[in-house]
Amino acid sequence: MVLAPQLDPTSEVPLYKQLYEQLRAWIESGRLAEGERLPSTRTLAGLLGLNRATVAACYSLLESEGLIHGHVGRGSYVTAQSRAPKRTLDWEAVLGSTAPMAPGPAFPAAHGSVKISFATARPSEELFPVEQVREACQAVLSGPQAASILQLGSPHGYGPLREYLLGEARREGLARAGDDLLITSGCQQALDLVQRAMVRAGDTVLVEDPVYPGVRNLLLRAGARLVGLPVGPQGVELEAFESALEREQPRLVVLTPNFQNPTGATLPTEARREILARAGRAGAVVVENDIYGELRYEGIAAPPLKQIDESGGVVLLRSFSKVTFPGLRVGWVLGPRPLINRVAEYKQLTDLHTDHLSQAVLLRFVESGDFAAHRKRVLAAGAERLAAVLEACGRFLPPGAVFTRPQGGMNLWVRLPAPLDAAELLARAEREGVSYTPGRYFEVSRRQPGGLRLSFGGLDPAQIREGVEALGRVFGSELERVRAVGAMGPAPAMV
Repeated sequence: MVLAPQLDPTSEVPLYKQLYEQLRAWIESGRLAEGERLPSTRTLAGLLGLNRATVAACYSLLESEGLIHGHVGRGSYVTAQSRAPKRTLDWEAVLGSTAPMAPGPAFPAAHGSVKISFATARPSEELFPVEQVREACQAVLSGPQAASILQLGSPHGYGPLREYLLGEARREGLARAGDDLLITSGCQQALDLVQRAMVRAGDTVLVEDPVYPGVRNLLLRAGARLVGLPVGPQGVELEAFESALEREQPRLVVLTPNFQNPTGATLPTEARREILARAGRAGAVVVENDIYGELRYEGIAAPPLKQIDESGGVVLLRSFSKVTFPGLRVGWVLGPRPLINRVAEYKQLTDLHTDHLSQAVLLRFVESGDFAAHRKRVLAAGAERLAAVLEACGRFLPPGAVFTRPQGGMNLWVRLPAPLDAAELLARAEREGVSYTPGRYFEVSRRQPGGLRLSFGGLDPAQIREGVEALGRVFGSELERVRAVGAMGPAPAMV
């Protein structure tokens, strides 16, 4: 039989795999019959104008699947079992067509020797109110509404909790006339639902730079065009923000004004007013991701963007996950009713409705007074941990290192002196038993080689001091080494 496969040299699929796919299809359909001899690799390569190695790679793949069998000196033949259905789905090929759009590097997996991890922004398990939550569960499930709570419900969320949250929003001056609220599985789902309702592929969205990868990757996956806004000690830099508004004409601006992840920076009140005024003139919607706002340990809180907004262009995202425990996936989105109604449609398509049992338990936890007591313990522990990490950074980090000084949250940002690279030093730190997250994982458009995030919320003060001291030794020794090499000057030329 004369083989005449149709190959496309401009395709992203390698030629050997194109040839393999066509020969496999011919074998499985019977076009190439059982026992039929295939041309030699040299012959077929000559017929198709290919490199012989390309044909050999194709034959090797067919043989590995049992579709052909090679005999030394005799050639390759279609096997007797090749007509049986053996093909398995190529999941890499299937998923390749829907791969995330430039998602950035995956978070590094911690080395097995790590004992102290600053890599994850999570609270300490020893603060979790397990007994109080158990009591709240028992109270809910023994109450008269237990059966209805376990039934299908509204995509907007558990009604009594929605009423409570809306009441609190009105009391704080957050809810405008015409606003509504929808309960979500944390802030991440809230942002996902908002972007589904608002962002089309190709739309420009302004985000902080550096930024939490969950924000960046979610928007990239939606096909948004991201523009990074430099973040300094006082949050987003206003001049860069105004310039980006004029130049990019964004559809959406996503900001974390309180204790931004990863830097810990907080926008001052006046900067918040400027941002709202400029975004309002540009017609851009501002998404206020206020996941850390409740975790203020010192100082006076600046008013939320939603509270001082006069244009109706701010959408507020909040969550109980950081102030209670991350396993409780209860967040919410507050915004204009038309948007909330659209978001509810996407919510229903996604999962019908959020888990009402956890919401009922949370409401019981709040109304019993246990939440207020728990929050007080969390803030006291957070203040102690923040003081420990600030003191340790000032004491142990090498000369030239700078770090942010947040008044709350779970993270602070360290910038190592040049030419130190936080990503390159991570393996050495992990051999010393300590992990962190290098700046490259938070990049949008600016490289952050010397940047790293220290997440201190899940560690006790003693662990924090021990961990930062170990990091100080790693960074300090490397700085001494590179400076010693630099002082020696370039090596003499060979003659």
